[in-house]
This record gives sequence, C-alpha cells and structure tokens, in this order.
Amino acid sequence: MRRLLRWLHMLGSPPYFDRVAKHGALACYLAGLPFLVLGAWQALLVVPPDYQQGDSFRILFVHVPSAWMSMFVFAVMALYAAIAQIWRIKICEILAMACAPIGAGFTAITLLTGSLWGKPMWGTWWDWDPRLTTELVLLLLYLGIIGLYNAIDDRRAAARAAGLMAIVGLALLPVIRYSVVWWESLHQGTTIRVFGPSTLDASMALPLWMMVIATKFWFAGSVLAKARADNLTREAGKSWTRRRLLGDDA
Repeated sequence: MRRLLRWLHMLGSPPYFDRVAKHGALACYLAGLPFLVLGAWQALLVVPPDYQQGDSFRILFVHVPSAWMSMFVFAVMALYAAIAQIWRIKICEILAMACAPIGAGFTAITLLTGSLWGKPMWGTWWDWDPRLTTELVLLLLYLGIIGLYNAIDDRRAAARAAGLMAIVGLALLPVIRYSVVWWESLHQGTTIRVFGPSTLDASMALPLWMMVIATKFWFAGSVLAKARADNLTREAGKSWTRRRLLGDDA
C-alpha cells in the first residue's frame, strides 16, 4: 500500500508523468490493436447476417462500444476533475481536460452510427427520442466543457472551471442509461449486460466484447498521449522539457 501511494505521489510530478505517459500510450495502443483487428474481422466476415436486419446490423459493433465509451469517458473525466478540485493535483486537471475531446469524438460517432442504423430500422435519420436526445445533450455538454476550458487564459483556472462543469454534468449519465426505461422510446431496450443475462446472440457477443476492449485501450492510449502533449506545453521552458524534447532524457 505504501508503495502504491508513493507511486501515485510520484505520478503527480510533471517529469515523471511525462515518462509514464510516453511509454504507457504506446503500450495501450499495441495492446488494443489485436482486439480491434480480430473484433472487426469477426464482425464483418465471420458473424452471419441478422435474420431481421440483414448486414445493416453490423454497425452495432461500432455503435454500442462508442455509446458505452461516451458515458465511460465522461465519468472518468469527472473523477479526474473531482480529484483536481479537492487536492489541486495539476496532472489530474490535465488528464480531465484531455478526456473531453476524446469523449466528444465517441459521442459524435454514437450519434452518427445511430442515425445510419435508424434510417433503415425506423425510416428516419433522426427522431427526438429520449435516448437520442440525451446523447445529443451529452455531446453539447462535452463541447461546452471544451469551449469553457479554451475561453480562459489561465490554464489551471480554466481546468477547474471546466472540471466543475464536468462534475455537475454527471447527473446526465443515469438519465441516458435509463431513458429507454423511464419513457416510451423507439430505441431498443437493454439487450447487452455486463452482469446478468443478455439477449444478444452468442455469435455476436465475442466480436462485440473485443471491440469494447479495443476502445478502452484506444481511449487509455489517446488520453495519455493528449495529456502528455498538454503537460509539455504547460511546462515549456523548463530544463527537463528541453532535455526531453531534444532526446537527452529518455
């Protein structure tokens, strides 16, 4: 336990974080690549067409992982923001703000793939359905956090203000999750569960979970790479950053 606390304390040091993020981002990308390749291969070529939706159902293997990630990333961002608000750890501020554009990207992919899927299933590109509408609100919230962070010149003050917005925005996540239960919805109910029985056909489950794992690794690698770049920008001019950028300090 003492070693873990010591390591977490060291991780708050910008030079030490830079070293961890540099190698950690690459490790996450390499770890996620096999899951992405195998998951995409099975989803496109191995899994048979759905008996009702045909091949159009294959968009599920992008849509579902992206939808889960849109909420997961927001929760991680709010967690980092809360730690930064309480203990004023600069690296946590950087990590929280690095999550925002990545989460916005996953949310945009969710809405786009949902629209492409909805057209043949519902006969329309868009409907003010509770699940779609709350997911759109989530995208706007991400964009609001990004905008607020970039509107304030003082980086630390900006991160604290945007982080507070992320913490308050956590209240939206259960609304998104249970929107298909609380209101009448065109969107199908929960068919995939981490805990408990799922109604998803067994042949679809393996590639779907591979894509879910791949997106987790991709997010971890991306947030470390983005946070490292932001950390170097904030620490520009210091001796350790010059050595690191010149390759004199591994």
